[in-house]
Amino acid sequence: MSAGTRRTLRSVPLYVMVWLVGAVMVTPLLYAFVSGFKSTGQLSRNTFGLPSPWVTSNYTDVLASGSFWRMLGASTLIAVGTTVLTVGAAALAAFALARFAFRGRELLFTLFTVGLMFPFAVAILPLFVLLRTFGLLDNPWGVILPQAAFGLPMTIVILRGFFREIPGELEEAATLDGCSAFGFFWRILLPMARPALGTVSILAVVSSWNNFLLPLLVFSEQTWWTIPIGVQQFQGQYGTDIARVFAYLVLAMLPALAFYAVAERQLIGGITMGATKG
Repeated sequence: MSAGTRRTLRSVPLYVMVWLVGAVMVTPLLYAFVSGFKSTGQLSRNTFGLPSPWVTSNYTDVLASGSFWRMLGASTLIAVGTTVLTVGAAALAAFALARFAFRGRELLFTLFTVGLMFPFAVAILPLFVLLRTFGLLDNPWGVILPQAAFGLPMTIVILRGFFREIPGELEEAATLDGCSAFGFFWRILLPMARPALGTVSILAVVSSWNNFLLPLLVFSEQTWWTIPIGVQQFQGQYGTDIARVFAYLVLAMLPALAFYAVAERQLIGGITMGATKG
């Protein structure tokens, strides 16, 4: 038996496990997608079989609904605003904490890391009072600002690690060429940290897109309802029409899945680079 054959045989258990994990993750999505093409009666009679006939109205009715597109737009706007604010503020803070030596720097960084252990549920009541005081209820900023605040600790921890890995000689050379501190940050550091910025941006988008509790707390009017709130309301409205609920769930998941499919290489690349440097 050749060495190549032995390596292939040793890899078989790994491939089997990867396929099993993939099947476990994909099966619920496929089941929801196919079930969306059934009627509720078909679901009761033939739970796991293929639709017969295929009912496309469940999907087309949701796509023709203006409320679905309004929630999609609200979720997109809030996710983009949260990501820009989180990554922008965290990059500046991580730059100062990584490249400048000043008294209390480690204490300040520790305060940020303590934020990782602060549960969101504990802050609900004071946060609601604070948002009401500043008139941010039923306002997208009432969701964007808290989400950015809660996302800062993790983003700073990740970016600081990347910024510290940039050689000091590079900064000295840039300074000798007349580059200011902010010029070094903007022209050299940010382009070099592009994989890390991509990773934290993806994490911020996914976190904002899946957030349910905070939008439910802030928005009492339908104008700014996001997709997770829409799913809850749709389930309550069509609780007996399970097939239509499946169709709505699939369409609600599609934007996040499409975004992850496009950005997956950037996310894995950033995490791998961080692991290599660590």
